[in-house]
Amino acid sequence: MRLRQRQLEDVKFRRQQPIGQYIVDFASFERKLVIEIDGSHHNEDKVKDGDEQRTTWLKERGYHILRFWNNEVLLNMEGVLERIREALR
Repeated sequence: MRLRQRQLEDVKFRRQQPIGQYIVDFASFERKLVIEIDGSHHNEDKVKDGDEQRTTWLKERGYHILRFWNNEVLLNMEGVLERIREALR
């Protein structure tokens, strides 16, 4: 993903970062933005419940969360990057 080395809106993202008890896929601490890339197992009820708890916990701490499916990233990278840009503006 093109989030390394401030390639997107000059914002620093860190990969696989712990925030509290959770590890998020990508995080910009300066913008309080979390990006999650989810596989198909995130459709399972047990995993969905955990994702909802994680999202609630992060939001309570001021984070904005963007979720994308793996295939969305693979098939529509430019669309994904545009949504991230919009969230950063």
